[in-house]
Amino acid sequence: MPDVFSICLMCTVRCPIRVRVEKDDVRLIEGNPYMEGIEGSICPKGAAGVSLLGDVQRLKNPLIRTGPRGTGMWREASWEEALDYVVERLHQIREKYGSQSIALTERTHLNSHISKTFLRALGSPNYFTHNSCCKGSLNTAFRSLTGYTDDQFGVDLKNVRYLVLYGRNYFESLELKAVKTLTRSLENGARLVYIDPRVSVTATRAHRYLMIRPGTDLALNYALMHVLINEGLYDREFVERWVAGFEALAEFVQPYTPQWAEQETGIKAAEIAELAREAAAARPRVIFHYGYRCAHYTSEIYLRRSILMLNALLGSIECPGGLFIKKTVRDVGRSPLRRLTGQELPAVKIPRCDGAAGELYPVADPEHGVVQELPRVIKEEKPYPVKGLLVWRHDPVMSIPDSQYTKEAFNNLDLLVAIDIQFSETAWLADVILPESTYLERGDSIQEVGGLKPMLVMRQPAVSPRYNTRPGWQIIKELADRLGIGQYFPYRTLEDLWNYQLEGTGISISDFARCGYVTLADQAIFQDRKDGLKFKTPSGKIEFVSSLLEKNGFPSLPPYEAVPPAPAGFYRLMVGRAAVHTHVSTQNNALLSEQLPENTLWINSAEAARLGIRDGQMVEVTSGCGQVRLKAQVTDHIHPEAVFMLHGFGHTVPAQTRSYGRGGSDAVLQENVSDRVGGSPALQHVFVTVRPL
Repeated sequence: MPDVFSICLMCTVRCPIRVRVEKDDVRLIEGNPYMEGIEGSICPKGAAGVSLLGDVQRLKNPLIRTGPRGTGMWREASWEEALDYVVERLHQIREKYGSQSIALTERTHLNSHISKTFLRALGSPNYFTHNSCCKGSLNTAFRSLTGYTDDQFGVDLKNVRYLVLYGRNYFESLELKAVKTLTRSLENGARLVYIDPRVSVTATRAHRYLMIRPGTDLALNYALMHVLINEGLYDREFVERWVAGFEALAEFVQPYTPQWAEQETGIKAAEIAELAREAAAARPRVIFHYGYRCAHYTSEIYLRRSILMLNALLGSIECPGGLFIKKTVRDVGRSPLRRLTGQELPAVKIPRCDGAAGELYPVADPEHGVVQELPRVIKEEKPYPVKGLLVWRHDPVMSIPDSQYTKEAFNNLDLLVAIDIQFSETAWLADVILPESTYLERGDSIQEVGGLKPMLVMRQPAVSPRYNTRPGWQIIKELADRLGIGQYFPYRTLEDLWNYQLEGTGISISDFARCGYVTLADQAIFQDRKDGLKFKTPSGKIEFVSSLLEKNGFPSLPPYEAVPPAPAGFYRLMVGRAAVHTHVSTQNNALLSEQLPENTLWINSAEAARLGIRDGQMVEVTSGCGQVRLKAQVTDHIHPEAVFMLHGFGHTVPAQTRSYGRGGSDAVLQENVSDRVGGSPALQHVFVTVRPL
């Protein structure tokens, strides 16, 4: 049975895989046995990739809408007709409104340099990714402290001795390599502290679990800093050498004692002090984990900054068992992969429509944008109209808070194009659907994986396409050729694209043949902590008092403002992930839908009894934006002020029969309000009522 080495795309982690193929059919998907940390393992989502190929509910041909949006009235079209249709509409929009009235949003992927180039070549600044809805404030927090983005940092779980997680649910979000590494570390004596209003699977693995009152994590961190500084437990040498603004922080945290934090968080003052002392005793092999999906409250950036500052106080930066700056091919003396964005492209002088790096969000990252602002811009046509939207591997309707508003906004578009492998909620509203081949049927741009040991990894096609689908990079190329900007896409085939990327690196396509990747370092690479750390801030240090924030009128150390408790009769809505599903994209998968067909509403047992709600009973959950119905999960394992539901359920597309009408969508309930400093939406800002049915 021949092996094809590739990269999984059942979630955003992109684990290296080996695909066992027989007679142009996938017989088995397993983890790449040669990859350190993977060694043949695969998660449920990765194994379920086999069901994508023959799924009768896949998108099989290009489709053009023939009736009102959302009615499911389509006709099949040839690729030539569908592409020509899109290009004609784009020309009309450019002529009437200007190039800036075309936007593209996507979930970041290996070909993002291609989509960025497409927008730049068209003359539009309005490129978006899902990142703001996931971790925009974390990105801004990292840049404000270190000058690096969050994607340029990693955590050394292999060597950590003390790990503190703020709802970072490793054992359910299931980042396979991280889970295996963390499991080994715990077996070897590492200690885990888990802080969350809900007892997740990861919480059950912790040595200490703290049920914190929702939204008060920042109060806890200010108190931890108070203890570390006042008791002299911080790494004085590291702070003096690599931190700017320590004195300001030391003065700032004086009022925030553990006794004060106990009143906010519900965690005993003695337990807060003990946590600080235990962490300090393990330094520098200690990690206060900065999180992943960091979009909870309107003050999110300051929580994420405080977590990073705790690491800096303990000197757990760029050392084994702590946080590290990811090394790239440049760090091993090689030229990086070429990207289409590296060529000379037309200058785009028109400001972004969402206010990223502008008046509305002056410090948010314009490389990703603030995608939750897009529906407002489309509906209000301010600061200017956006009339054409291309959506690639993204589902804004289920990902951006207040789904109903997003749907209404999309009715204001002259053109909505979806590039996807299946009917998403957004694709169901599209004018044209351009079906993409699955990751098993296509190759993509080569991935550079930064880390302690940088490497290059290749996704190769394992089997031929089952239907009339095409790779996304080819779709964009064919649109570009028709729009007269094809010169910025110097490839015709996948091999052309790979050779373009590899030019000048000293690496060839054949180097990937043995195991699907090329390792560029044998040993972990750390910078010299004495005089060789390279932070990208103006001071060259970790900036507790941030140049980025202060010059834009934002305080670096704002006084604590309590997150208001839920009013009587209301609960704060919390959302999260499960091991079986990825965001909103896998609920209709034939194998995964059997494992977890719907979400439930976690509600505290005492609160359920007060409301007359039984376990498994249908309940109605209502916010100021919408209403959903789902089953109650009555439990002691959630704070009484909160309720919880898994993200990604409540699909309304009839063509997706396995997920249609199963559970409820959190995006229907959430209010579209944001952290104006960091750029993330405040997904847990909303209060809801619950009543039995």
